[in-house]
Amino acid sequence: MDQQPHRPVAAYAAASLPRYTSYPTAPHFAPMGEPALRGWLAGLRPTDAVSLYAHIPFSHDLGWYEGCDSTAARNEARFARYTSALHSEAALLAEAAPTPGMVTHLQLGGGTPSALGAGRLAAFVARLRALFAFSPDAELAVELDPRTLTDEVVAALAEAGFTRASLGLQDANPEVQRAMGRIQPPDLVAGAVARLRKAGFRGINLDMMYGLPGQTVAHVRATARLACELGADRVAAVGYGHVPWTKPRHEPGAAEALPGCDERLRQAAAAEAALRAAGYLPVGLDHFARPGDAMAEAARAGQLRRNFQGYTTDAAPALLGLGCSAIGVLPDGYAQNIPAERAYVEAVEAGLLPVARGLALTAEDRARRCAIERVMCDLALDLDELDPDVRQAAWPALRALEEDGLVRLQGAWLTVPEEGRRFLRHVAAAFDARRCGAVARHSAAV
Repeated sequence: MDQQPHRPVAAYAAASLPRYTSYPTAPHFAPMGEPALRGWLAGLRPTDAVSLYAHIPFSHDLGWYEGCDSTAARNEARFARYTSALHSEAALLAEAAPTPGMVTHLQLGGGTPSALGAGRLAAFVARLRALFAFSPDAELAVELDPRTLTDEVVAALAEAGFTRASLGLQDANPEVQRAMGRIQPPDLVAGAVARLRKAGFRGINLDMMYGLPGQTVAHVRATARLACELGADRVAAVGYGHVPWTKPRHEPGAAEALPGCDERLRQAAAAEAALRAAGYLPVGLDHFARPGDAMAEAARAGQLRRNFQGYTTDAAPALLGLGCSAIGVLPDGYAQNIPAERAYVEAVEAGLLPVARGLALTAEDRARRCAIERVMCDLALDLDELDPDVRQAAWPALRALEEDGLVRLQGAWLTVPEEGRRFLRHVAAAFDARRCGAVARHSAAV
């Protein structure tokens, strides 16, 4: 798998493409007012399951490579005010959506949610449970930093009902860690995993990256093997996306130390080979899961989903986003909160839903979104189920991909062979009508 890629494949890998965690993608959102969002929320039905996502933007120690909307902070007063705003926003959402269905999934992301501390986390989850009806089998998941994970936070999360945690592994090599500004010895990560397991967490996700400065195939292979040794139930092996035009801390000069396109391809292949050798099954573009894990089962059954947090088993038709920059997904469209922390807090304190921008979905958007999601999740699509105009518009791009061996077209069936899995973003792009003339810049496709 570490062979030199042929020229067309290398060109595909270097292309700039969205990650397609949504369609239309976030750069196409436009300013949106509170009345529109309130109308969408009022339209939720008791039969519509609901998912909740809360964005905690704080980290005690922020690496320059971070791609999420987060900030380094240790200010207790700031934490308290932000947590209070989360409580208030949750109440505003519950009031605006008087008859939503049961909550089937809660995700705390960031940043590092544990930065708020055990007491605030427990109080926030209790507030959510008081405002919304949670399904008895709802999954509660949280993103954690093993460097700052305390026994108090682990106990509080377990008591609140969390059973799945995602930890950032990134790379196990100390030199790569120094280059990326994140020092965490393997023993530290192993200790965090052990404490979570002891507290009753049934699902452990480990996130690793390739394409980091100074990283080699050997580093990536060793990190993947460590993830297996730690007993991760799911592993995400994601390429570092260098986007200094949207993330200023991604210093433009750092690009010179990053692996080139061919090296990134080899690193991605090395991670996949190590994980497959350990028995993990590939899921979608860049995820892997143990046989029997809910995500592996969802992929096998054609029920895998994709949202702004990546691949998921969450099938709820409505996702309510809380916190600055959080994105909600409703049957009518997308709604994103104010990204700036202070402006978000001030809006909520004024009694306003803090929406900043969004996008109402058209019938064509829905059709293209469905095609993109199924390709990204199933690596297959029945083209006869598409609107004829959508299929006709995508056909030239699909034929070009077929000529390069990245898709197979057999009658009405589109399938992506294993050698095309890494280029799923290109297959998705064939159904993206909004890319033409778009000014948005994206990370490399691989």
